[in-house]
Amino acid sequence: MAGTSASKLALARAVGTISRQRGGGGTSAPGKLLMRLSPNAIGDLGSRLRRGSVLISATNGKTTTAAMAASILEQAGVPLVYNRAGANMAGGIATTLLSAARPHGGMSGELGLFEVDELWLEGVAAQLHPRMVLLGNLFRDQLDRYGELEAIAESWEHAFGDDPAPSRPAPAPTNGGPPQLILNADDPLTADLGRERPGVLYFGVEDDSLALPGMAHAADAKHCRRCGAPYVFEVVYLGHLGHYRCPSCGRQRPEPAVIAKDVTLEGVRGARFTLRTPAGEAQVGLRLPGLYNVYNALAAAALASALEVGLDSIVAGLQGTEAAFGRAETVTLSLGEARRELQILLVKNPAGANEVLRTLALEPGEHDLLAVLNDNIADGRDVSWIWDADFELLAGRVRRATCSGSRAPEMAVRLKYAGIDPGRISVQPDLGLALARAAVDRPEPDTPLYALPTYTAMLALRELLVARGEARSAWS
Repeated sequence: MAGTSASKLALARAVGTISRQRGGGGTSAPGKLLMRLSPNAIGDLGSRLRRGSVLISATNGKTTTAAMAASILEQAGVPLVYNRAGANMAGGIATTLLSAARPHGGMSGELGLFEVDELWLEGVAAQLHPRMVLLGNLFRDQLDRYGELEAIAESWEHAFGDDPAPSRPAPAPTNGGPPQLILNADDPLTADLGRERPGVLYFGVEDDSLALPGMAHAADAKHCRRCGAPYVFEVVYLGHLGHYRCPSCGRQRPEPAVIAKDVTLEGVRGARFTLRTPAGEAQVGLRLPGLYNVYNALAAAALASALEVGLDSIVAGLQGTEAAFGRAETVTLSLGEARRELQILLVKNPAGANEVLRTLALEPGEHDLLAVLNDNIADGRDVSWIWDADFELLAGRVRRATCSGSRAPEMAVRLKYAGIDPGRISVQPDLGLALARAAVDRPEPDTPLYALPTYTAMLALRELLVARGEARSAWS
């Protein structure tokens, strides 16, 4: 292969082996080295994939959406090259391709399925020339890293939104040509990317029973990007997702081809809905909670529909999907001879946190919380977003809240001002001590503990659980 020789691949693999031996996951280091040795390594290795590549990006839910899509495609017998561990920047994607590369130009899979970080999407797409790109949503997240939403929207528009050429029919056997877009019709920012582009497949929710009484104060995309007038929202489902129209220029929510209706949210246990696709309707029962996971399932179903996967495989894949690590994952804690269930619910921005809180509010009785707030680079240094998350939904519903992480005191103050009795809030910055304290303090043997960690806090919590022998490593 012209740009990426066997010797470069071997050297990069050796770095991955050393990284794993030293206790790291080896998910990015080999790829980073490979890209230094061969700057077009992603494109070189991606060109080996017989069925090309599909990319998935979003502010919220891309890891779970990718896991759902992988489950569906594996059900359908499609051999995948997939960044399963969630390393979604260029280094992680290069590592995934490196791991799949075989001698004489071979690959261990036929279709590339890659979750991609929002900021890296344009650059990764420029190398891979994907056949399809799925864009789930755009919410305010990590403003100190990403900037305002418009910065990401403009990057995506530059990459995908201004190409008037017709999309290639799906599925196509090789890369080349503009990708087909699969877009969330309920998100004005992502929906806008397909306005002037043929062949776009939209997905969305159609169930007025889920409508919120009004738009949350932290909602983001409130104004039309075409004329600047405020949108009129007929229905709001989640953040700024819903049914909308611009009274000034007439721009409105596109008609989706893949729809969720008759949605039933079952607290932390799961959700049920009727899935409608161009191939027909079916009932879906998810083992993942919340409306946000219904949206993730819709996105994965839309991608699979574009790839001409049968409806039976779509349903079986969705129903067989288990929680990605830290995303509604359940772990059993050992307390001597006793046991306690820990459910880990990632919270990283206002929109995602509000959906987790909305899900917890459906559970009966009082709750025990382990709230872990970090301010590392991957979390965002600015933690003021917690004041836009509606912790008030749990006021009067919290028996005990243990606050941990590098910004534990700020989380405790936020919970106090949300209306939670300060006598029920404790602060323990050390995560190990906080987990031990929260785990043993329980009113009944079967009372679960709900962990609400930010991103790096979730990783630290999982490392702690692995060390305790209560969870498997994400890298194993």
